[in-house]
Amino acid sequence: MKREENRKGLKPVPDNPLKFMNEAQVFTCRTMMAIGWHIKFIRRPSFQRPVCVMTDENENTIALIEANGVLNKQPDIALRRT
Repeated sequence: MKREENRKGLKPVPDNPLKFMNEAQVFTCRTMMAIGWHIKFIRRPSFQRPVCVMTDENENTIALIEANGVLNKQPDIALRRT
């Protein structure tokens, strides 16, 4: 059964993902990218702040960047199975 897409035309990682982050989050994101992590997606829920989800280079660990810039490696976030 094919799952219905919820993004409605939005890419998982927008062209300029840093514009969705505050200064503390941008610092953390750039620091993590320097050691091989990458942005998996930016969750952009209606009427809520966007959430940046990152993964390590092997995609073994997933984490989100909290509003204060802390990298949360045990996030309370529901993910779709692919």
